[in-house]
Amino acid sequence: MIASPLLIQVSRQARRILLTVLLGGLLGATLVRLGPGFGVDERELDSRLSAESQQAIRGERARDNNLVSFYFRYLAGLVHGDLGFSRSLNRPVSELLKERLPLTVVSLGYGVLGGVSIGLALALLSVWWRAPGADIVPAVLSGLCLAAPAAVIALVFLWLGPWIGEASRWAIVLVVFPHVYRYAKNQLVATSQSPHVVAAQARGLSSWRGLWAHVFTPAAPQLAALAGISVSLAFGASIPIEVICDTPGVGQLAWRAALDRDLPLLVTITVLVALMTLVVNGLADIALAAWKHNALPSAAGSAAEI
Repeated sequence: MIASPLLIQVSRQARRILLTVLLGGLLGATLVRLGPGFGVDERELDSRLSAESQQAIRGERARDNNLVSFYFRYLAGLVHGDLGFSRSLNRPVSELLKERLPLTVVSLGYGVLGGVSIGLALALLSVWWRAPGADIVPAVLSGLCLAAPAAVIALVFLWLGPWIGEASRWAIVLVVFPHVYRYAKNQLVATSQSPHVVAAQARGLSSWRGLWAHVFTPAAPQLAALAGISVSLAFGASIPIEVICDTPGVGQLAWRAALDRDLPLLVTITVLVALMTLVVNGLADIALAAWKHNALPSAAGSAAEI
């Protein structure tokens, strides 16, 4: 009985991912193509090159001038597993991603898991512990992390690197956690002030039990959406963090591709980020649908007790 709704949800998410990734790749290619300085190669400024050599350099980029033909060639190569060739690094894009993607995925995993865990834990503590001034320290810490650019946080952890290990992972944690904390706290506080929650507490329902069943569970759909948002935040922060910490990941690769206006590499990274974000969002939606289906009987039992 649960298989049919889940299959519908999976097919819907698959169509959404496919269409969004295709559109995201096209928009990314358009932004790069129309950006100032596209088609300019610093090698052309080398006075030692002959006119024939400079003309050959211009010919290398001539195929990318027509955006429509470039994108169709890119999609045709993508079907066959060819992600294009990076002229700035003189290597196939697939080889570059194969080398750098695992490191970035591990850093994003640590950063998102750590940031979401710390943010949710502090938000739950702020809602459960109603002592005056209990949320001052988390609020100040999250405010400082929000105010500080990711590059500044990366510099701090780069300086602390010998004592804490991987600086980029900890820097991503501090970029993600304040967004999760502020949103989760506002959502949990709004839910905890619902009339049925106040009535349950007045009748002596255990605070932790009430917090889980009547505050956290109803807010789960909104909190689950933080997963995809956190991945996007983490990857955006990983670009300056990996550049400053000299971490050879995809973020650093995106920075170099942007500086060199490397269209095949930038489009591939754009598609990769869109795919990663949508897959995480889709998995969160599917898991949430299954959880809500299983949570209905227990929620009904808790409501009967009240």
